[in-house]
Amino acid sequence: MIRAQRSIFSRLVAAAIILSLVLLAGLWWLAREAVSATLQDAAAAEVDVDIAGLADIYASGGEAELAARIADRLALIPMDGSASHYLLVDADGKVIAGDLAAMPPLDPATSQSGVIALDRESHAFARAVQLAPGLSLVVARRTALEAPVLSSLALVFTAGGTVFVALVALLGKLAARRLERRIDQINLAFREPQGAATLMAAGTAPSDEIDELAAHSAAALARVNDLLAAYKDTSEQLAHEIRTPLSHLDNRLVKALAERPEPRIAERLAEARGEIRRIVQTLESLLDIAASKANRGDSSGLAPVDLSALVTGMCELYAGSAEEAGLELRWNVAPDVGIVGDVRQLSRLVTNMLDNALKYVPAGGRIAVTLEPGPVLVIADDGPGIAPQDRARIFDRFYRGRGRGEETSGSGLGLALAQAIAERHGLVLSLEEGDAGAVAGATARDMGGAVFRIAPAS
Repeated sequence: MIRAQRSIFSRLVAAAIILSLVLLAGLWWLAREAVSATLQDAAAAEVDVDIAGLADIYASGGEAELAARIADRLALIPMDGSASHYLLVDADGKVIAGDLAAMPPLDPATSQSGVIALDRESHAFARAVQLAPGLSLVVARRTALEAPVLSSLALVFTAGGTVFVALVALLGKLAARRLERRIDQINLAFREPQGAATLMAAGTAPSDEIDELAAHSAAALARVNDLLAAYKDTSEQLAHEIRTPLSHLDNRLVKALAERPEPRIAERLAEARGEIRRIVQTLESLLDIAASKANRGDSSGLAPVDLSALVTGMCELYAGSAEEAGLELRWNVAPDVGIVGDVRQLSRLVTNMLDNALKYVPAGGRIAVTLEPGPVLVIADDGPGIAPQDRARIFDRFYRGRGRGEETSGSGLGLALAQAIAERHGLVLSLEEGDAGAVAGATARDMGGAVFRIAPAS
């Protein structure tokens, strides 16, 4: 199913992966610091042991012996790859022995220690001690193990972290997909309540929050379906109960007219028959509005409709009536414009809009109909237009606008029904301003009257 936005489950998996990477980076930093501190402590311990041995040599053999032993140690290359550096200076800073070029910034009097720079790229842990007045010794140790150990640690973290993140992504995706399927079941139930809700209601007892939500959704949809069924049955029964006596009454009026009563009485009987037809028409319109609103968003029962052929047929059908009323009806219909819908309701929509235009446009006026891909249906006229006080209520049920200062006849349900049918098909019926655009070769401003536009909801 195509979604207009990213799934929340994909965002959760992405958040889990990012969190895993952050945790791995934090663990790598802690491990690196711990390894560096451990190696530095080891170097410090070795420096202290070396200083203690050299101090013993100085105590037993003097300065010359100490210098000779320092030279011997510098000549040795340790097997572990580490190396020691020495400096023996007198009170004037003169180098007596060692490989360090100068006295580092360490105080021998306090046996100060710290990390010193051997060159631009390497550092070592060093300690300076005062062996005797005017004689100072510096011992520094550079461990060659730190770089390999940290490299190995980085390799382990990279490989292990990759596997860990991959497992998090895989398990998160599997869990998200399972949750997504369960949420899709609930969404399916709301899109097609007749099938999915029954299936969900027949499931097992709730075991977690999603199952509980599914159970509540199924119960709510079942109640809605029951209410809709009861509403439909009641409406159909009510319509039948009203139509039946009205039909009997109409038949009696027909029989009464067949007996050729006085002209005045015949006129009253004909008016009564007209009122009966108006009541039946109003009832049917109300039922159609209710059915269209109840089925809004439900695609069941809809089929592809050639809207171009439908609009063209309706315009041809109304052309004669428009000519008899002294009106000019013209249309501009793009070919092959289709829509998925109910052909009977769409026909009712177009006829209601044309009836509305014929009712309000005075003799000598023009009505223009255009249909463009989208579909976008525009019906414009050069009649008196919609009064400002009527614009906000023209789509209300039973509201009848005023034409040329007089209230028009009718039930006031034509535009309300047209709007309900449009919404049933995912369309919006709106009253446009007078300069809404081109209409059948003339602009809406040229038409100067009402402009109704039916287009997909944005």
